[in-house]
Amino acid sequence: MITQYPHVETERDGPVLIVRLDNPETHNSLSREMRYSLRDVARVIHDDQSIRCVYLTGKGKSFCTGGNLDMLVKAKDPWSVHTRFRHSDDIFIPWASLDTPVVCGVRGHAMGGGMGLALMADLVVAGESAKFSAGFFRLGVVPDCLIAYTLPRLVGLAKARNFLFSNGTWTGEQAMDLGLATQVVADEDVDASGLALAHKLAQSPAHVMGLAKKLLLRSFESSLEEMMEKEGYLQVLAMSSAEFEEGLDAARHKRKADFLGAAEANPLSDGMPDGEKV
Repeated sequence: MITQYPHVETERDGPVLIVRLDNPETHNSLSREMRYSLRDVARVIHDDQSIRCVYLTGKGKSFCTGGNLDMLVKAKDPWSVHTRFRHSDDIFIPWASLDTPVVCGVRGHAMGGGMGLALMADLVVAGESAKFSAGFFRLGVVPDCLIAYTLPRLVGLAKARNFLFSNGTWTGEQAMDLGLATQVVADEDVDASGLALAHKLAQSPAHVMGLAKKLLLRSFESSLEEMMEKEGYLQVLAMSSAEFEEGLDAARHKRKADFLGAAEANPLSDGMPDGEKV
């Protein structure tokens, strides 16, 4: 069943939630409606433990072309910009730190904030038409949508600085060479390849992968001692999971682990009695 949000639609495909940016007339620019819909979808993903992987893509010829220019003309005064970015804390930080693996399928332009959104994913499948570009300095603004956080971590500070300052563009092949994309396929195969990868991750210990994401996000700011401490805390959680019990039993008995089956047989509780939700 497809659920329609303003400028975003979602669809369940078993344990995978498909999220499609849905404003192709503007090449899926980040309108106010789309940003708020992404916030709402992130909350759904966070609350629904049966979602084991997310596949994010865009409808039409482009993935996302970043900030809506008409909106920028109307809302460039200091208070409007402050309000927009205060609200963005509730949108992009949750997407960058989801407890669920995220695969992103990119066709056409992933520009500015759209590139930032793609880089929040764990794995990117690029179509042959994919073009990753920042373009912030063409408008005279600083990089946003967490690009200044994600890009140097993915490609290194020197490459990130050169790309941003030169208003560069990377093709899908270049993105794969840099490690930003995991594969490049024909445009018509992006969704099939991206969904296949998402289902592969959903069959993996997806909840434990969510813990690993938290660890990786802290790796550049933490000391050796702090990382060891975080590893210990998160390993306590990992080894209390049904996924660990399944993986350990499968290894001991030399069989293939059924992480999805183990998770479905032991659904996580939110601590509320059945029928009571907040």
